[in-house]
Amino acid sequence: MRRLRVYGRIARVLLVVALGLSMASIFGLLERLGVANSMVRRQRWSRFFMARLSNALPFRVTVHGELPRQPMLWVSNHVSWTDIPLLGMLTPLSFLSKAEVRTWPVAGWLAAKAGSLFIRRGAGDSQLIRKQMTRHLQEQHPLLLFPEGTTTDGRGLRTFHGRLLASAIDAEVSLQPVAIRYLRDGQIDTLAPFIGDDDLLSHLMRLFANDQGRVEIHVLKPIACQGQERAALAFQAQQAVQKALFGDVVQPAEPRRNGELVAA
Repeated sequence: MRRLRVYGRIARVLLVVALGLSMASIFGLLERLGVANSMVRRQRWSRFFMARLSNALPFRVTVHGELPRQPMLWVSNHVSWTDIPLLGMLTPLSFLSKAEVRTWPVAGWLAAKAGSLFIRRGAGDSQLIRKQMTRHLQEQHPLLLFPEGTTTDGRGLRTFHGRLLASAIDAEVSLQPVAIRYLRDGQIDTLAPFIGDDDLLSHLMRLFANDQGRVEIHVLKPIACQGQERAALAFQAQQAVQKALFGDVVQPAEPRRNGELVAA
């Protein structure tokens, strides 16, 4: 019976993926015909797809906070690939993703057709992607990135990198921090994280072989970017997410010079 439940859940996900492929194929056909596809339309259809994919996943989702009405640069902690549909269902937006995702079968094509921006780590194209992000935001298209740069096990946060947050300053938009937490039986969910050498099929089998988990999404207070530096923005966003998830505030490192504490 449990095996049948697992296969049934996977079949539902595959049906949703087939829907996404059909939608992406339509966008691809329109591109070949020279018909313009606005980013607004792409983001709306992406949200439609993400909502149905989220419904097919074994999670009960609770959203806290108020969704912004203005386009912003969203920043979130990163636990699993499931963060993307769960956050993408909230509002029409695009994602900043690592360049390798573009080469993934099915997922990469879907991400590209949905309007994702891609960045190559260590390739020296940070200025180019910063300009692309700035233009994206200036054109009133919300964008989400994961400033930790990788996934975690959900028990803590990595440092939020501020390099790409400069696009929010350039575009004169606010920063929208978001905290996502996976719970199972009242504890941090150990099944949801997608880290290390995990593969998608094994991860799905793990999730679907168990009962539903809980997901809490906290849409936090926006952070004004005007007159701020990107490192300060990253620190403020990390503090906000840390407090929402764990009730703790990241303490600023004490300034040092040549190993000696510097008096304030």
